[in-house]
Amino acid sequence: MTFKIFLAVALGILVGALGLMDQLAAHMDSLITLGLSVMLLLAGVEIGRQGKVFAQIRKYGLSLLLVPLSVALGSILGAIAAGMLFQMPVAEAAAIGAGFGWYSFSAVELAKHSAELGTLAFITNIARELMALVSIPFIAKHIGYLEAIAPGGATTMDTTLPLLAKSTDGTTAMIGFITGMLLSLAVPILVPMIMGFFAG
Repeated sequence: MTFKIFLAVALGILVGALGLMDQLAAHMDSLITLGLSVMLLLAGVEIGRQGKVFAQIRKYGLSLLLVPLSVALGSILGAIAAGMLFQMPVAEAAAIGAGFGWYSFSAVELAKHSAELGTLAFITNIARELMALVSIPFIAKHIGYLEAIAPGGATTMDTTLPLLAKSTDGTTAMIGFITGMLLSLAVPILVPMIMGFFAG
């Protein structure tokens, strides 16, 4: 799967560089949305095929919230630790980490403070998504299914969900979806709040 992902990205870069699909450029957003919708549909089918998924989710109860909480804390604390290595202000590093992989929102929100910060947020969070696509199958196979949710962050409700479903099982995929949804809801609150708290 990792090889296929790299191959697809490399092929896309080559096609784009050669201008072979320039005539489709105006429709690229629609094609991406269509492709993502098909992937999510198939991920939903895979989840639905696991007959006991919802019963297992109910069994976890509120303890299910520990997964998104752990991912959120790990992301923010990890970003602060990395920021300290590069002598970044704590607020900026924490706010970038609080993007949880949602590069479009965090980049736009942090660009209000500076273009450089917005660019860094974009690069950091898109790199997280790419690393998630590479690492999810490895983590699922060698470490654990629940641990495979962490790299995707907010993207486990959309772009990385199909890969998570393929690499784990229906229960984990559903937990991943819930985790991604909760993290996505938290991003618009946490990013401005962190910047405002430290600035104030």
